[in-house]
Amino acid sequence: MIGAVLIGILALVVGGCVCVVWADRGGPRWTRAVAAATVGAGRAVRRYQKAQGRKGNNGPETLGGGDAG
Repeated sequence: MIGAVLIGILALVVGGCVCVVWADRGGPRWTRAVAAATVGAGRAVRRYQKAQGRKGNNGPETLGGGDAG
């Protein structure tokens, strides 16, 4: 089940990238709409990742969690 969901997400991502390239080369109007949605989704994901990085970046992570000495 999870594999099918991941394949579906991969197909959407690849299709969106194809539409971005096709719209850049003067494709039909619907490709421009899909390309705009794809670029917008990418920007939203980057904004979310930056916000998560700022929230959890309080210092260097240590492995082991104890004293070294």
